[in-house]
Amino acid sequence: MVYLGGVVGSIFSIIFIVFLIMTVGYLLGTVSVKGISLGTAGVLLAAIIYGIIASKVPSFFIGEREIALFSDALKSRFSFVSSLGTAMFVTSVGLIAGPKFFRSLNRKFLVYILMGLIIIGCGALITVAFTLIDPNLRPEMAVGLMTGALTSTPGLSAAQEVAGDAGDLVTTGYGIAYLFGVLGVVFFVQLMPKILKVNIEEEVKRFSAADTVTLTDEEMNLRKVDPIGFFPFALAVTLGCVIGAIKVPGINFSLGNSGGCLLAGLIVGHFGHMGNLDLRIFKTTLNFLRELGLALFLIGAGVPGGVNFISNIRLSYFLYGVVITLVPMILGYIIAKKVFKVDLFNALGSITGGMTSTPALGALIHTAGTDDVAASYAATYPIALVCVVLAAKIIILL
Repeated sequence: MVYLGGVVGSIFSIIFIVFLIMTVGYLLGTVSVKGISLGTAGVLLAAIIYGIIASKVPSFFIGEREIALFSDALKSRFSFVSSLGTAMFVTSVGLIAGPKFFRSLNRKFLVYILMGLIIIGCGALITVAFTLIDPNLRPEMAVGLMTGALTSTPGLSAAQEVAGDAGDLVTTGYGIAYLFGVLGVVFFVQLMPKILKVNIEEEVKRFSAADTVTLTDEEMNLRKVDPIGFFPFALAVTLGCVIGAIKVPGINFSLGNSGGCLLAGLIVGHFGHMGNLDLRIFKTTLNFLRELGLALFLIGAGVPGGVNFISNIRLSYFLYGVVITLVPMILGYIIAKKVFKVDLFNALGSITGGMTSTPALGALIHTAGTDDVAASYAATYPIALVCVVLAAKIIILL
């Protein structure tokens, strides 16, 4: 056995892995086929590939014991990376959408609530149908496939809690369906404008809110704590973690860090100040934090998923996950356009929220060229989050 000491330690350090995956992932994301590219989701693909390779490192290189320790450490190490990335991304989205979000809560808000119910309800019904069709498909595995196909980490956590000793089946199903769950929605939001041959600029003008928020330091006599805006960002994340930890009695439901940080970001972004303290953040700063958070989330979720991907994959389960991803998304889009008469980008934004897909929102923002699409995501996301958690628990308990 060749022992490379510090070199191997450096190669397998968390900092090296994160930035290596980020480097390769962004390169993969630039590859475009007929105008369609992975974008930031290329980071997810690179993370999964790294996870697969890490699980197959030849024993003569670092030894069996080191491999076992490395594999065991992946989950805990990258769980933190994923949680940090999620908090950064959704907080940035909330802060960007906040100034317009609460003033846009009109009759369309009911539409977004219904969209969340329809998308998650459809996914849950399909999941139940698969358990009835396939006698070998255990409810725990089915729910894992559903939460992976709908890219819902809170749903995964809720299902694991109810599943008890069968929690590993939930995790396995989640890992099998998650990759297509992410990439399917990412490609969908990029493909629809091209399939429909819409003029992006005209479509953006049609749905974008005309009103803007204007606050000046002179009028409000506001004082900045720091010039970059880290104080209000840190404040929003802190409040979000507190909000996300609050549990609803009876059903043991909480928004979690993702839902809590989104809500906190919306609130801080809406008010823009706390007393005479300026809580506004430059758009360039928020864009940077949002992109970095998204990349960290994808790395944190992708590497552990890649470790067990090959050993857990089964064609039938993978196809179940594909159906659970595609049907609710397509049905939701048709209902949004034909029944609710929602414009294209609000419909797609609502779908990304209904599918609880953080990477897809990033792809949609890039496709539309505006952050305004985050408003419909933010309106749909909370109800979808609640529904997928409840559906996961109900399916297993039944």
